[in-house]
Amino acid sequence: MDKKEALEIVQKNGLELDNLPAHFKKDKEIVLEAVKQNGYALRYADDNFKKDKEFFLKAVKKNYLALKDADDSLKKDKKFILEAVKLNGFVLGAADNSLKKDKEIVLEAVKEDGYALDDADDSLKKDREIVLEAVKQNGYALFLADDSFQKDKEVVLEALNKSGTLKDRDGKTILIFLEDIDESLRNDPDILALINKNKK
Repeated sequence: MDKKEALEIVQKNGLELDNLPAHFKKDKEIVLEAVKQNGYALRYADDNFKKDKEFFLKAVKKNYLALKDADDSLKKDKKFILEAVKLNGFVLGAADNSLKKDKEIVLEAVKEDGYALDDADDSLKKDREIVLEAVKQNGYALFLADDSFQKDKEVVLEALNKSGTLKDRDGKTILIFLEDIDESLRNDPDILALINKNKK
């Protein structure tokens, strides 16, 4: 089997890396392609990859799940995780728990993908700056934040602004509905105007 054949195999199923000869498990191009297809493929790669920061920055850009099999030293490395969440906010889920409490890291993660808020420490789900950035990126992050933000007019308006741009499978606009918003804001003229605008 040559390298071209090995690449074709992992392009079809990244987990097939496990069945390839050992020398292919040390080849960065093949391992990266396997990770692209399946983030869990890294568990079958040579152990040298598990501490390779440069490799992981490429891998997490293709599939955030790759970090799950990284060496613990990388998962605890603030500088590395900060770079990684800028490429893929979901990397936060694989980071060490101490970094899920780090405001700087969580802020960068939610700027990249608002849904990364789900993996943040609960204390940061109450942080207005973080929640505001999360809903600016993805309106539905509102429902991952502390419930108190469903009463925060500015946060709700940002969430409505962003959610009106999402489409369902049939191509229809997905909205945050009045019943999703705290009762205290349901009759607010600004919120009603935005909901009506999004329905068009």
